[in-house]
Amino acid sequence: MELATVALAFLLAALAAAAAAAATPVNKSCVTGSAGASVSIGYGGAGASAGVGVSLGGDAYRPDCPLAEEIVRAAVENAVAADPRMAASLLRLHFHDCFVNGCDGSVLLDDTPFFIGEKTAGPNANSLRGFEVIDAIKTQLEQLCPQTVSCADVLAIAARDSVVAVSLLIDRISHFMQRFKRVTHRSPPMQSGGPSWQVELGRKDSRTASLQAANSNLPAPTSGVATLVQKFTDVGLSAKDMVALSGAHTIGKARCTTFSARIASVGVSAGSAAKDMGFLQSLQQLCAGSAGSALAHLDLATPAIFDNQYYINLLSGEGLLPSDQALASPAGGEDIAALVADYAFDAALFFDDFAASMLRMGRLAPSGGRAAGEVRRNCRVVN
Repeated sequence: MELATVALAFLLAALAAAAAAAATPVNKSCVTGSAGASVSIGYGGAGASAGVGVSLGGDAYRPDCPLAEEIVRAAVENAVAADPRMAASLLRLHFHDCFVNGCDGSVLLDDTPFFIGEKTAGPNANSLRGFEVIDAIKTQLEQLCPQTVSCADVLAIAARDSVVAVSLLIDRISHFMQRFKRVTHRSPPMQSGGPSWQVELGRKDSRTASLQAANSNLPAPTSGVATLVQKFTDVGLSAKDMVALSGAHTIGKARCTTFSARIASVGVSAGSAAKDMGFLQSLQQLCAGSAGSALAHLDLATPAIFDNQYYINLLSGEGLLPSDQALASPAGGEDIAALVADYAFDAALFFDDFAASMLRMGRLAPSGGRAAGEVRRNCRVVN
């Protein structure tokens, strides 16, 4: 086992150095899940605004910056190979951007003596990460295609490429480990093959941000189902989008402070079902003495794989965040619980719906429309 661990660590280091050279081309075909089924972009629920005066499309940068997506993809693959947790971090950046006055790159703006951005908002402070990856991507793009590719579009592409990159990383590790295990022991290969989609492009960057909106619009890890549905409805997304996008918690980590409500009563009351008592006690042990700073995997079973295990965990009472486990509760409503069960039993359905919901979220535009925005030279400051 120690030899296998050393070999895996060696592979991760090698991948970090070789990711740019070994990267596979970005998928620019129709949106597909693992089974290759075509996804309908405009399915069910409330319609998200496409903006005023500026429409999104898949080939927005082909004439003026044809290598834009390749630059983003290579940088994301490098970052995820060096730090697999970065996949979840970049995905989360896009989510936190879009939920505050649309997908406009406002989450990337730094505070100045005359301006308070969104980075210090409660849901973002000491939580969001990956800004340096976006900075590095933007620097490359500005060298090749000055003031052409918006920071908001970089976030959208990086979110998609993060899901793809974590799947590619698992593929490479699985291939390596299977070769290694031929001389040790046999075991089933790790599974990956998450969703991909063609990112719609053409967003503009905002000239402002809203600390207040970031504090009020973003769902809290303690939110119940009714609050979650309302938060999504407020921005133009549906309850189905909420359940599908919650599946992003199949990767990533969370601090003990975000799920303290899940473990506060363990051993004190009979509020926890027997089936999840061991899980909650393990979280208690992890967090004990850490002052809330310890990190736990959002998906303890397959933490580095983008799959449907998140929903299987919910059915077993092993959702990490209170807002996650609430989705499987009868109190959250039969429709929500039924979707959780559907995704738990059908990974391809989850992949397809997740891709479609990411596209719908990516269409959320500022209230004044995209035409009023700009393309920042530096994602941290307005031009």
